[in-house]
Amino acid sequence: MSTTVSRTQIWTARILNGLAVAFLLFDTGMKLLRVPSAVEGTATLGYPAGSVFGIGVVQLVCVVLYIVPRTSILGAVLLTGYLGGAVATHVRVGNPLCSHILFPTYVSALIWGSLFLRDLRVRGLVLNAR
Repeated sequence: MSTTVSRTQIWTARILNGLAVAFLLFDTGMKLLRVPSAVEGTATLGYPAGSVFGIGVVQLVCVVLYIVPRTSILGAVLLTGYLGGAVATHVRVGNPLCSHILFPTYVSALIWGSLFLRDLRVRGLVLNAR
């Protein structure tokens, strides 16, 4: 295993990271601002309309932990759990597979793909897990 990260890997990681963080912050902002479509969507999924702000706060904490390099692995683990709950919710209400059920999985793949490319500890765990 290489003990360095190439410039190409760093830039690929930054792009993956940027896509994931942009989506998550947009979603968080809609929840924190209680945008009517976010409140309605939350209620449609079976959650009380009043819970949208609290869900947004939890999401924001997870994203901030992910953005800070020192806590990025903890943030990724927490976001994986958060997004796993989104998958379970979409399965429960019978939403379409590719557009709703798997979308949180795509975001998790961006998060972990970025960490894999830029963090040698994560790469070591993945490549040495036999």
